[in-house]
Formats: sequence, structure tokens, C-alpha cells
Amino acid sequence: MLVALSHYQQRLEQLLTQQLDARPVSDPVLLEAMRYSLLLGGKRLRPYLVYSCGQMLGASLTDLDGPACAIEALHTYSLIHDDLPAMDNDDLRRGKPTCHKAFDEANAILAGDALQALAFEWLSLHPYQNVSAPRIVAMVQQLALLSGYNGMCGGQAIDLAHTDKKMTLDALEQMHRLKTGALIECAIRFAYLASPVDNEQHLTALVRYSRAIGLAFQVQDDILDIEGDTAVLGKTAGSDQKANKATYPSLLGLDQAKQKAIQLVEQAQAELHSLPYDTTALAGLAQYVIARQY
Repeated sequence: MLVALSHYQQRLEQLLTQQLDARPVSDPVLLEAMRYSLLLGGKRLRPYLVYSCGQMLGASLTDLDGPACAIEALHTYSLIHDDLPAMDNDDLRRGKPTCHKAFDEANAILAGDALQALAFEWLSLHPYQNVSAPRIVAMVQQLALLSGYNGMCGGQAIDLAHTDKKMTLDALEQMHRLKTGALIECAIRFAYLASPVDNEQHLTALVRYSRAIGLAFQVQDDILDIEGDTAVLGKTAGSDQKANKATYPSLLGLDQAKQKAIQLVEQAQAELHSLPYDTTALAGLAQYVIARQY
């Protein structure tokens, strides 16, 4: 799985670099701030889902390039804004100074805004070969829905509203299904829409898979905030505890949180078993989500 992840990471890095190099330079500082954050590395988990699931369903790599670049641009915008002083106020991202530390707060906000717009540009203007216009429109709709008020942004708002406050387990799960899980689900929906498959039952199973690994990803993040090392994580360990945020370990205890992550991966695997495809890559990703150390 890690070999395949590395392959897709390299493809994505090359595409993102080419896309940014082709931009006209209207403001060099803003463009550099965008480049700094977008090319800072990272797992590229969401593009990997687009590529691996899309190819499993019969989509071409070239048709998947647009959605993969778009979802990473959108995700990067969310990280830039998440790190801002008004949000999580983090100094490190992927082992480097956060965008507002490397540049300044105003340029960080603008870089995030520009990357969000760029995501929709790349998604809608990509030269698709075998994707119909209605499906391209559907991808744009999904990105808007799952990144906005009823998705990622809504989850972030819930997170901010409950800092230093008690949360129930159900409320915590709902928050993370929006804040973290929505874009992971979006990646799966992109893969489906870019493919020739037209089967609602298969899509439903894939979406359930994505929701299970999205939640497992967040549970593991909460565990790593306690057990991880800043040098390995690339961000400040213990930041959730310091901010007195509700997490799975704080509500369930560390051992039960680890068991919760395992159960979620088992749920994801069960959804894959119902599909008539070679789901090896997606199964490997589910295991990677809770085995990772950063």
C-alpha cells in the first residue's frame, strides 16, 4: 500500500507544481504562500483515495488528476485556516512553520481563500476524456456541499464552539464526521463520478467505507496527540490536551479509543467485502489509517 501511496504522491506533487508554475504572477508573495503550503508534503490521503478508488472502478488516471488536485487544494486551504491564531493557533504544520508564521496572517488568509477557489477551478476546467458534463457538475456540487456549512466548515465551527466545554460521544462523532470525514467521503464520491460505474448500491458501500475510515483517522489523530512525538507528527503534540478539547481518549480512555479505531477499520473492511472489485488498495488504506505514526 505504501508503495502505491508513494507513486500517487509523486504524480500529484508533479501536477501541483506544474499547475502553480503555469499561474500568471499577479502577486508574488501570495503565490509563494500558496506554493509553500500546497507543496509542503503530507500524506496526500484524499488524492490517494481519488486515484486508488477511481482506478478500481475503471476511471483513467488522467480523468482522476483534476479531482485529485482539487481536493488537495481544498484540504490545504482548510489546514492554513485551521492553523490561524483565531482557530487552533498552531506554529507547526508538517514539520515546518505554519503559513501565517512563514508569511503573515493576512497572506495566510488570502492563500487559503485562493486555494479554495483554485480547487473549484481545477475541478470544473480539467480536460476530462470520459466523464460526462452532468457528472462534472455533480463533482462540483459535492465539493461545495462537503466542504461548506454542512460539511468541513460546519465541523470546524462545532469544534471551536466546544473548546473547553464538555461534549457527548455522539456530538464528538458528528463533529468529526463533518470536520475530517466529509472531505474523505468527497474523495470517494469524486472517484465514483469520474468512473464509468453507475450502481447506487456500490456507491453506498463505498461511502460507508469512507465514513468509517474518516472517523478512524480522527480517532488515531486523537491518540497520536497523546502518544506521538512532535518531530514525527510534524505538528505540536499535546495541543488538543493543552486546549482542553474533547477527544476520543478524553471521553473513552486511551485503551477504549484504540479499540474504537480497530472497530471502525473492521466496519470499513466489511463494506469492501460486499463489492465485486479488487479492493486491496482500499483495504490497505484502512489499516494504514490506524497504523500511522503521523
